[in-house]
Amino acid sequence: MRGFTLVEVLVALLILAVVAAMAWQGIDAMLRSREIAAQRVDRQLRLQTVIAQWETDLQEVQDTGVVPALQFDGASLRLTRRSAQGMQLVVWSLRGDSVTRWAGPVVTRSQALSDQWMQSQQLLGNEPGSLRALTGVGAWQLYLWRGNAWSNAQSSADTATTSAGNLRQLLPSGVRLVLAFTEGSGLAGTLTRDVRLAPTS
Repeated sequence: MRGFTLVEVLVALLILAVVAAMAWQGIDAMLRSREIAAQRVDRQLRLQTVIAQWETDLQEVQDTGVVPALQFDGASLRLTRRSAQGMQLVVWSLRGDSVTRWAGPVVTRSQALSDQWMQSQQLLGNEPGSLRALTGVGAWQLYLWRGNAWSNAQSSADTATTSAGNLRQLLPSGVRLVLAFTEGSGLAGTLTRDVRLAPTS
């Protein structure tokens, strides 16, 4: 009975090394695929959460007559929403490639709401109550449903005259959000979401 020669041992080790390398590449590819899939699921869940919050804010819009209930300037959407304790000012903004949401403290006095509205014109994105909600957004646009048609949210709004003789902006019946995602964001193309506003008295 003879033993293995050195050449046979080296050939066997080479074969084992090749098999081990192939197995490792397969495991590595599986792990990377699993990580990519997990990231995609995480991004989708975050997007769904952000859209759900967006819809909730819009469905709770309340016209106080103190400040505009809904105003879009191209970069930020400001809205006043009702809560169980009072009124709250919420600002959605696009900063760089990120959508941020700022929610002010709930107030019960008209002057406090008016002060918040003025302060919201100078938000930097790092204030208390500010949250970077979604990244990878290249552009956004809002449309309002008025007069049986969608119109640009920055166009002239419908108005009515109050009992005091002042012009008051009327709320639209719906809001359309269009998000355009950046390449590499993991969220392809554009997203369009329509939200019907609750009728106001």
